[in-house]
Amino acid sequence: MKQVKTLLAAAALAVIGSSVHAADTIKIGEINHYKRLAAFAEPYKKGIELALSEINGSGGVLGKELEFIFRDDQGKPGEAVKIAEELMTRDGAVMLTGTILSNVGLAISSFAAEKGYIYLAAEPLADALVWKSGNPYTFRLRASTYVQAAMLAEEAAKTDAIRYATIAPNYAYGTAAVEAFKVNLKKLKPEVEFVTEQWPALFKIDAGSEVQAIESAKPDAIYNVTFGPDLAKFVREGTTRGVFEGRKVYGLLTGEPEYLEPLKDEAPEGWFVTGYPWYSFTSGPEKEFVDAYIAEFPDETPKIGSLVGYMTAKSIAALIDKAGSTETAALLDAFKDLKVETPMGEITYRSLDHQSTMGAYVGTTTLKDGKGVMVDWSYKDPAPYMPSDDEIKAMRPAD
Repeated sequence: MKQVKTLLAAAALAVIGSSVHAADTIKIGEINHYKRLAAFAEPYKKGIELALSEINGSGGVLGKELEFIFRDDQGKPGEAVKIAEELMTRDGAVMLTGTILSNVGLAISSFAAEKGYIYLAAEPLADALVWKSGNPYTFRLRASTYVQAAMLAEEAAKTDAIRYATIAPNYAYGTAAVEAFKVNLKKLKPEVEFVTEQWPALFKIDAGSEVQAIESAKPDAIYNVTFGPDLAKFVREGTTRGVFEGRKVYGLLTGEPEYLEPLKDEAPEGWFVTGYPWYSFTSGPEKEFVDAYIAEFPDETPKIGSLVGYMTAKSIAALIDKAGSTETAALLDAFKDLKVETPMGEITYRSLDHQSTMGAYVGTTTLKDGKGVMVDWSYKDPAPYMPSDDEIKAMRPAD
């Protein structure tokens, strides 16, 4: 009997010790498509890990280590929602973050609003996330589809092109990206017309058919929203069939290393794109981040996902520090005009729509040493490309 009591006491102490240890960390639930979109998600995870090493190496947040619990949703909205509930109720996460695909991000956002969980959407770009479907519990880091499309439209409006073809994956992000480009380009150049729109299923593109349809429409210019393996197939078929010759091409995300580097010497030249020219930074916080990332992960170079992951973790650390608590009410209050120092300079999470002021890099693609890079690039602040405050207020549901 005495032995049993001793064992029970030891077990109780172990449980208490475990609880105390658990209480020493602040847990964040991170949901992403680590297998389905590994080219983006793995660098994103490494960016988070780099930020965590810096944050926790400097004493953590509120005297505790910051910990991310990484879960894979297979790119499925239903699975993501299930994981979100488990992270909050079983694993002790204080808030949620992550996702790349916009349809998954929208599903988590809706669930977060229903349950009263805070969700920082790191990567999903669909405008609805913080505008038409915005809610008090959802915030976003990356510049929206609308903003990045407007940057490309500004450049397109400078040319003589009138007839445009578009190609985009047929889901929330793709449809929003095309609509945003059309709206912004028509504002700047009302005489433009869109002569064909191609909508391949995500990651199931029949590139030959899509290219043939675009060529048959005889556009002056092409607006491309495909990415990942779809982009590779589109570029290869388009180059082989000469559909890009003599035409301006505008590519949303095409300049991101995740998608441009795998093309190697097949990378398109002369496209005007959004992306991440990490290899051109020579000084300042941009260069410091690149150097720190390569030092931490010497076998690879940074991607836009690396930067987004890093800024996500830094944003959450700044949020909790400002709140002085991990309680939802305190975090919501702290998110109001939260300022965060990042490799892109200081950003602010706007109270108006919960959108950060992270901007985007734009430039032109070319081949250098047998691989695609961005040249003649610039960093653009998102403010001039956003709808007016009144327009955004009209779009967002009442809190």
